[in-house]
Amino acid sequence: MKGLINRFKRKEFAPSIDWIIVGLGNPGEKYQRTRHNCGWMAADLLAQSAGARLTRVKFKSLCAEIALSGQRCLLMKPTTYMNASGDAVKEALDFYKLPPERALIISDDVSLDLGRLRIRRKGSDGGQKGLRSIILRTGSDSFPRIRIGIGEKPHPDYDMAAWVLSRLDDGELKTLYGALESCAKAAELIVSGDIDRAMSLYNQR
Repeated sequence: MKGLINRFKRKEFAPSIDWIIVGLGNPGEKYQRTRHNCGWMAADLLAQSAGARLTRVKFKSLCAEIALSGQRCLLMKPTTYMNASGDAVKEALDFYKLPPERALIISDDVSLDLGRLRIRRKGSDGGQKGLRSIILRTGSDSFPRIRIGIGEKPHPDYDMAAWVLSRLDDGELKTLYGALESCAKAAELIVSGDIDRAMSLYNQR
């Protein structure tokens, strides 16, 4: 009986995964609808489109397994808070023995107008603390990322933390939702191995 249980556990908790897709954000009701949580919103949309629910607690994240472009993907919303996102990503990559190149990260970007997308194969954190944490914990910046514009601060003296944690109004949410739909389509192309097409179609300047 013990052997049967162990085999069951291996099947349930250690399946093969081709990609992890990570939407960055912060847990808790007070962070809902905030600019900093657009990565979480993107993950929610991907889960909804796949008929999945991000309710499984694993790797310090809310998770769901989805199929995307023929790839088996672990969709993650880290609950570590933004600045420690790398802890969740590193744990998942190590568990599935995946290189950083198989982690697609979705985050906000204050340097882009609201709703604009920028897709990159790799690169610096650009001041985004979740990306910084992932680079530090994995020791690599060679992971693809989709950055979603949340708009610049209203004026230079505006506190950055207050800005990224400010709530989106209904009009802004409508604009952002269009970007999230494009983000989901871009994610499909990226995990299928066609990041060049994703950049060509969805990078906005």
